[in-house]
Amino acid sequence: MRWLVMVVTALAGLVSGCSTGADAVAQGGTFEFVAPGGKTDIFYDPPERRGRPGPLAGPDLMDPARTRSLSDFSGDVVVVNIWGQWCGPCRTEIGRLQQVYDATRAAGVSFLGINVRDTNRQAAQDFVEDRHATFPSIYDPAMRTLIAFGGKYPTSVIPSTLVVDRRQRVAAVFLREVLPEDLLPVLQRVGAEQRPQPGPP
Repeated sequence: MRWLVMVVTALAGLVSGCSTGADAVAQGGTFEFVAPGGKTDIFYDPPERRGRPGPLAGPDLMDPARTRSLSDFSGDVVVVNIWGQWCGPCRTEIGRLQQVYDATRAAGVSFLGINVRDTNRQAAQDFVEDRHATFPSIYDPAMRTLIAFGGKYPTSVIPSTLVVDRRQRVAAVFLREVLPEDLLPVLQRVGAEQRPQPGPP
């Protein structure tokens, strides 16, 4: 899509990753996470071989009375970003994610953050407000939501980002700080896949 090419050009930059990760296997739902040889970019193709993660739901960071869930975005491509206000690379990443969110939401792309290891909720809220991030996040200081989502998903790798397709299957995982030029081609490819038809998944 032309808009994606324009966004890639506009957002291109050089940023180093936060972590290289390690070999890991975890299970949640039918999604099995595997990072062979310490890979940081993992793609699950063809689409019919993708797995669904475990349940992803928890209290909204900004509004404790509200629950956020991956199922809220049924039919969308969803970018799930795992972050903490204490994480240095998250501070540069969140602004770039917001730019991608602004550029893609009209095309059926949603974003959902998972804020982890922040026992001071106000500090995490200030982080979001100071950086003008408008996509929602689940508040998960103890990482219970994340563990339910992916079993033994490598929780030591923060930030990390997952792309979930329109059928709520995991299409890609980035175990590092993600750049727009990394994320946008994946969103273009996954977004172009056939939309689910009404009825049983």
